[in-house]
Amino acid sequence: MKLVYISAFFGIARVVSGMCPSYTDYSAVPHGPYSSGAQKIPSMRPPLVCRTFNNPTIESAIRDISSSIKDPDWQQLFSNIFPNTLDTTVAWHNSSAPFTFLVTGDITAQWIRDSSNQVLPYLPYTATDSALSMLVLGLINMQAEELDAYPFGNAFQPPTRSGLKPTQNGIGVNLNVFPKFDNKAVFEAKFEIDSFASFFQVSSSYWRATRDARFIYNEAWESAVSKILDIIVLLQQPMYNGRVLNKPVVGYTRLTSEAKETQFGSGLGNPVKYTGMVRTLFRPSDDATILPFLVPANAFLCVELEHLSNMLKILRVFPDIRDKAMKLASQIRSGINKHGVAMHATHGKVFAYEVDGYGSVLLTDDANGPSLLSMPYLGFVNASHPVYQNTRNMVLSFEDNPWYFDGSYIRGLGSPHTSYLKVWPMAVAMRGMTSDNSEEVKECLDMILASTSGLGLIHESVSVSDGKDYTRSWFAWGNTFVSQFVVDAITRFPGII
Repeated sequence: MKLVYISAFFGIARVVSGMCPSYTDYSAVPHGPYSSGAQKIPSMRPPLVCRTFNNPTIESAIRDISSSIKDPDWQQLFSNIFPNTLDTTVAWHNSSAPFTFLVTGDITAQWIRDSSNQVLPYLPYTATDSALSMLVLGLINMQAEELDAYPFGNAFQPPTRSGLKPTQNGIGVNLNVFPKFDNKAVFEAKFEIDSFASFFQVSSSYWRATRDARFIYNEAWESAVSKILDIIVLLQQPMYNGRVLNKPVVGYTRLTSEAKETQFGSGLGNPVKYTGMVRTLFRPSDDATILPFLVPANAFLCVELEHLSNMLKILRVFPDIRDKAMKLASQIRSGINKHGVAMHATHGKVFAYEVDGYGSVLLTDDANGPSLLSMPYLGFVNASHPVYQNTRNMVLSFEDNPWYFDGSYIRGLGSPHTSYLKVWPMAVAMRGMTSDNSEEVKECLDMILASTSGLGLIHESVSVSDGKDYTRSWFAWGNTFVSQFVVDAITRFPGII
């Protein structure tokens, strides 16, 4: 799969694909010069002419932050990963409109969740850098257009006007999905409520960083938000109305040999009772839920509905949307507290990963965020919350979480998405981000530094016993999230690396 590189500068797009290699290929081979530390981290930024978005403010930030890092290996790794989204994933940017299409890395499609997370590390710089602010504003406008057209999608094709060709989705075949979608516009139609939360998150986070509210006057943004809130209400409802099946809202089935790639009940998911929470068909890993109320995704949605409502309250616009968002947030929070907490035989009261309102619970966690581990990061609870602390002990236990792996190379959360005995470095970073213990944070940093397989980038997952066995050498969300962790760690614990 080849990504067409586009260098965007002062609103002018310059196609340079003829002289630039695919970054999928480039990221799979180490390039010099190497760091002087024990890990010999290579230099993995593409040549300047091949970078998809060049920004002096971020270059200055790299130098400033690196100067606070003593470890030469971490200096090099941070310099590789912090700008990775800008260097490699800005497939199309129209700064005058603005619109921005960000790919997730080695897959030429824009995931709502991934693209939102990919720009979060740059938000502190948007208030003083107009080019960066236009990049993020363009992403919000793009997501609004995508979700307004098809709010059930999790990943989208580039818009026709970008000049980029749609990508064939290798697993987007033998599907029965409703509502129907256009595969020239939608890359993947796995319905995930964290996509809604991520759209709200990047919108309100950008506004808080810049106080730029232009996006809310974009007709597609208001329309997308209204549609999303209506869908949330429908997906709070139980499966049955008395003895009758409620009208289906969304469904997904696929002819496949893997259960995680399709849904129960002819695509509708397993039955639920009303709890206040919102059903979802898929997890943030793009794997099917087993019980439809995914607790960490509901926690994320709750927080971002609160942020959405508060933003609209301060701006004094869209009072109906404002009030509806806050009401839904309250219902979801109540539902989690009443139905999303279970008693564990070893750890006591914990947050469940998935529930159905009937009493069924799934006690586990997944490497992808939103996760149970990430709940303080999301803002749903404080890290000191006793139920969270019990939950943290459970999910970080090889004895009690079937998707926690511990080996000679790395230990941490894995995912059914990458099968057994593979840990996601991104989840190791989340463990560090949610810890106040400097020794634990340092342990997480050390494991991540040793997990790059000599390639100087953050992989999707790595085998617990073999550093050469990994998935995805180019995973932009992982790169930017770990860079967030580094900034967080050196801010809280100066001199830690």
